[in-house]
Amino acid sequence: MIKDSFGRVHDYLRISLTDNCNFRCFYCMPEEEYDFTPASRLMQTDEIIKIATLFVAQGVKKIRLTGGEPLVRKDAAAIITALGKLPVELVITTNGTRIAEMLPTLIEANIKTVNISLDTLQPEKFMLITRRDVFHQVRSNIELLLQHKIAVKINMVVMKGLNDNEIVDFIAWTKHNPIQVRFIEFMPFTGNKWTSNKMFSLDEILAVVAREYTLLPVAAEPNDTAKHFMIPGHEGSFAVISTMTAPFCSTCNRMRLTADGKLKNCLFSQGETDLLTPLRNNQEILPLIEASIWSKAKELGGQLGSHFEKLDAELITNRSMITIGG
Repeated sequence: MIKDSFGRVHDYLRISLTDNCNFRCFYCMPEEEYDFTPASRLMQTDEIIKIATLFVAQGVKKIRLTGGEPLVRKDAAAIITALGKLPVELVITTNGTRIAEMLPTLIEANIKTVNISLDTLQPEKFMLITRRDVFHQVRSNIELLLQHKIAVKINMVVMKGLNDNEIVDFIAWTKHNPIQVRFIEFMPFTGNKWTSNKMFSLDEILAVVAREYTLLPVAAEPNDTAKHFMIPGHEGSFAVISTMTAPFCSTCNRMRLTADGKLKNCLFSQGETDLLTPLRNNQEILPLIEASIWSKAKELGGQLGSHFEKLDAELITNRSMITIGG
């Protein structure tokens, strides 16, 4: 088992396949003209499999593929197929644009859950947020997943004044659809222009829902990052990921591997550990992994503090979201 100094067992690995994306969401990518990591500096297919296999041997039970947009990588199908053969739960977070063409690969790899990033149900606002006109393609691909009995979770980053007025619309979507909507508090990353007055909190989200619906709390699974709720009569459900106002650090079991082979022991950690260079030099990387996780801060990377209202995002030392992998 991989443990940190607070006794937390880490058995969940998030692997970013690329920092490239076919969207340009402002809260994730700093600018439209973005310098993506050259292919030679990214982990190659065999390197991803080798590192993932090592993590699984150390007790990792779940692997999530992220990006950027993981499915824009040319060898994504080969990576997914190979990882699908490991004794691990394999899941993926995607913007949903390439689901139709990748569906046979997802099914072959036994992926049973797909998280779709979708911040609005309005085509015009979708274009504003993503700078891409593919809303109906994404919605069609969500329906395709449901038709094939693949569980769908919708990740919706709530931003005050932009899409907080759609919370009830997302809840209404769960009435006749077996989806889980996950409302996510807007988090600060390098270049995403975060300010506390843009953030819509857990309490505010629940207050909006409670004005229209009766909501019942649902017991969380161990190590869950979300607070779960159900609404009587709804086929689906919803959850809130309250990183800023009610963090879940005490039970965190997550490790993040960036597309260029750096291990981050926390989403907000200032430091990172290079695994790719020593791997290419035929050096042992397990001691590096163990040292990285052992040095993990108690909460929020040791740099956010507990008063988000006073947080100056410009002083945070971190990558942009797109280069971390979420």
